[in-house]
Amino acid sequence: MPIPTEVVGSLPRPKVLQDTLVAYDEGRVDRETLLREQDKAARDSVERMAATGEMYITDGEQRNSSFATYPLTDTLGGTGLLDTMRGDGHCIITFEDGHKRQLPGLVRGPFRYKTYAHENFKSSLPYTLGTSAKLKQAVIAPSLLFLTYPPDREIDGYPRTAFAKDLVDECEKDIRGCFAAGAARVSIDFTEGRLASRGGGDPGNAEAGSELLLRTFISLINGVLERFTAEERTNIGLHTCPGGDCDSTHSADVPYVRLLGTMFNINAGYFLIQLSSEADKEEVYREIGKRIRGDAHGVKQVAFIGVTNPVDPRVETPEEICEQLVNASRYIPKD
Repeated sequence: MPIPTEVVGSLPRPKVLQDTLVAYDEGRVDRETLLREQDKAARDSVERMAATGEMYITDGEQRNSSFATYPLTDTLGGTGLLDTMRGDGHCIITFEDGHKRQLPGLVRGPFRYKTYAHENFKSSLPYTLGTSAKLKQAVIAPSLLFLTYPPDREIDGYPRTAFAKDLVDECEKDIRGCFAAGAARVSIDFTEGRLASRGGGDPGNAEAGSELLLRTFISLINGVLERFTAEERTNIGLHTCPGGDCDSTHSADVPYVRLLGTMFNINAGYFLIQLSSEADKEEVYREIGKRIRGDAHGVKQVAFIGVTNPVDPRVETPEEICEQLVNASRYIPKD
């Protein structure tokens, strides 16, 4: 039986692109120079990944400020931020090594993306010509962007309900644009899911996490997915992980079962579940097998289990990967 595989996540940026981003933030190079270096890096990523024989490949997200903020700003440093936002939002996520990431904060509506993932996809698609590879695209979940809205007040003239509707509209537009441009698959990045499963605390604060926050997240994502047919959703996936950044994570200490118990209520066709670094993989396999649905509003859900750990410089052997797949098949239906 062939085993489907799918890569998840961004690829390391070449040093020249890293330097160009710094220079762009400091005003030493123009946007055309940045775009040129991003294009070179994206092409290199596509060509190298296609050469591996992988069926679904990506451009390594080389054009994105980050997987989370590409709709909001040109760079992770904040250059080119939407004029409806400020750089110091309320949501600050702390990683295990102590470093922090701060999301921008919305100051007025309406909310619209500055950059769509399908725009970057269109630029990278020509690099697949002459290969058998199919280009996939990742998009950010509306749930993470929901955290840019002030948790303790409503913005004058732009209530939270209007913002939530705009989030769903923009995410749908992003996904449809990817498919219209020729994407074979689209995966929704839901790295905040495990963090929101921490339990207790303020529902408006991703640091604290809460059951209400997780339910809100799932409702937003399903609000997007309900606009797609079952056939379309077979190629819409959801990616979850403990939030890797700078070789650190933000929620690896949170038991995966807190998320998996409800995550499969999301009506996606497949799930990309990072778990190669989990201490107790069998517990996660068992929970996936219990929770995955044979009929999620017309689509049978499929679980992709993570078997490689890109943060660890040691490369897994084929035998180790085989063992993980065999063990998973004892708990998760093989189909």
